[in-house]
Amino acid sequence: MKATAQESQSLVLIVDDEPFIRLILRHFLEREGYQIAEAQNGIEAIKAFKQLHPDIVLLDAIMPDMDGFEFCKQLELLDCSKHTPVLMITGLEDQESVDRAFAVGAMDYVTKPIHWPVLRQRVKRLIEQSQLQQKLEAVNVELQRLVTIDGLTQVANRRRFEEYLNQEWQRMKRDQQSLSLILCDVDFFKLYNDTYGHRVGDRCLQEIAQAIKDIIKRPGDLVARYGGEEFAVILPNTDTEGATNIAEKICHAVRTLAIPHQNSQVSPHVTISAGFTTEIPQPDSDLEEMIAAADRALYQAKAAGRDRFVQNILLPGTDILPTLEGWGF
Repeated sequence: MKATAQESQSLVLIVDDEPFIRLILRHFLEREGYQIAEAQNGIEAIKAFKQLHPDIVLLDAIMPDMDGFEFCKQLELLDCSKHTPVLMITGLEDQESVDRAFAVGAMDYVTKPIHWPVLRQRVKRLIEQSQLQQKLEAVNVELQRLVTIDGLTQVANRRRFEEYLNQEWQRMKRDQQSLSLILCDVDFFKLYNDTYGHRVGDRCLQEIAQAIKDIIKRPGDLVARYGGEEFAVILPNTDTEGATNIAEKICHAVRTLAIPHQNSQVSPHVTISAGFTTEIPQPDSDLEEMIAAADRALYQAKAAGRDRFVQNILLPGTDILPTLEGWGF
């Protein structure tokens, strides 16, 4: 029988303590076009599984050293076993044994003596189901990524920004650690679009987004497109000094891009203004007030001449907002 492309690429791990059973299973499955690996007990099978990552395991239930039931329990502990089906081959047909096989993670079973047409169909079906499940999970992961990514700039979108900021706010509140938020706005971007056109404006935003992403290295930090030409950076476990350093780098990186902006009122090139705040969230703290503080700092940076960053700190128990400015020249 001619093997299909799927079968010729599928690896079957046969686990049985009887050499003759392994031999006839090997010959049968090789004729079906599968690649074969063998183990004579559960201990060997676990080692083989870690090395080879088979597409399916044909498993004898009763073996010395480690039987099929214990093998299934051990397999469940391996991260790499998530999508690998186990087909139990057993001489036990009582209800208790069947229930036990499914309870430890077997996907299906066949009884001895083996009925070969049944085995052929069940191996094929289990592999196809496993491959389909993997494809569906990959599609779901990609869909989840797409609904949280800004299509133009490929950084997080506003929805993801709000979800993640709330998540990190709650986490920093529990851990009593610093959370910093930077809001950025491209200077005179409407004039840029009016001068060069929206397509060029889009490319400008893409370059700026990439420049900010290149600065934000830690896995726990997030860069998001906050609005049209506005970006936001969430920095968990980051104090004022750390946030100041990042804000300065962002302004400098955009300046270094040297994107021409002949109608800018602050520079012959595209620049960015940034405002940020840092807070250790308290039980009575307000997340919206933190966002507002960062927004006020951004407004102050623009009012002070743009192409700079400003920090605002809301002092506990007061309405005083000390301001720190930086230009990064």
